Amino acid sequence: MTKRRASYCPYCGAELVSRAFEGRDRRFCPDCERFVFQNPMPGAHVVVTDGGGRSPPSSAAKPHDGDSVLLIERAIEPDIGAWAVPGGILEVDESPRVGAARELEEEAGLSVDPADLELVRTALDVDDPDDGSYLSVCFAVERGDTRGTPRPGAETSGARFWSFAELAAETAKVRPRDRRRVEAAVERLRGETLALGDR
Repeated sequence: MTKRRASYCPYCGAELVSRAFEGRDRRFCPDCERFVFQNPMPGAHVVVTDGGGRSPPSSAAKPHDGDSVLLIERAIEPDIGAWAVPGGILEVDESPRVGAARELEEEAGLSVDPADLELVRTALDVDDPDDGSYLSVCFAVERGDTRGTPRPGAETSGARFWSFAELAAETAKVRPRDRRRVEAAVERLRGETLALGDR
């Protein structure tokens, strides 16, 4: 299994050939006589929302002015300088919940019990089919269920809460997939619709 389309066998190093299998063109090693599948890279993200001390409403037409969401400023590729939801690639021995909690602490300095994370959605991001795809598992949690003070980590240069109004006004600084994650989390946690510009 690889994220990118493989040219050489990861088992024996032989050059791969194309072979049709299950209705798709697959990479095949003639020496090992096995397929080398291209699969999405799994990752997990966590949207942390802060309602300014208020209880989430049972239903509302739009978010309140005091609401905010935690974002980190990326210090490594891809997208250096962009603001994003904390998250990243899962380790080989991690569940998505455990990976999301680890990424939140590494990138933003907040700790959370993985059991407190609420599943928001899963999504497949395919920016470049030749470079592979990314399977994102997104969780959400209210600020009150986290511990610590936001601070940047080794892979980030900033970590802070953005008001929803600020986020809507500065959409160019935030990656589209992260705006979608925030919108989905607000809808899931609070039943509110939040529109943050182009998708």
